[in-house]
Amino acid sequence: MRYTMSALVENKPGVLNRVVSLFRRRNFNIDSLTVGRTENEDLSRMTIIIIGTEAEAIKAEKSLYKLPNVVRVEHLQDKPTVSIDLALIKVSLTRETISEVKQICEMCKARIVDISPSSAIIEITGEEESIENFIGMIKPMGIIEMVRTGLVAMSRGIHKVTPGEDYQVTAARGGKNAF
Repeated sequence: MRYTMSALVENKPGVLNRVVSLFRRRNFNIDSLTVGRTENEDLSRMTIIIIGTEAEAIKAEKSLYKLPNVVRVEHLQDKPTVSIDLALIKVSLTRETISEVKQICEMCKARIVDISPSSAIIEITGEEESIENFIGMIKPMGIIEMVRTGLVAMSRGIHKVTPGEDYQVTAARGGKNAF
């Protein structure tokens, strides 16, 4: 089963490497990992999706808390969540297929962000299933190359993943997690 976690980490060099190394050492199967800045310039948010059992997901969370730069980890499995993926897809174009490509894009709420006489780059965002459906529809046109960001996820409503009131940057807390 897939388990989604949101982790707040300090926005410092080497943190991503520590997290990935931990997952490698513990033999967790990462399905998707995205990292981005947050509203707090000192923190980044990781959306981590692992494939495994519930026990492995709990073990992954506990292991993350052992890293000094991890501030907070939250499972999004049982919460109402918004999950979005982004894909850029370069497809072949001919005079015969351009109108069909445009029609598929319009129908799937994708947009052409670059176009040349022989190809187009299409941007699509949404749930994974929607992107997979779009890829299935556009594949007969000839996919030249594709890149996807992986999921970013956030729980719905006013709930916010935040560090506790006692949070301090790593140097101020002696390299240990504040929780």
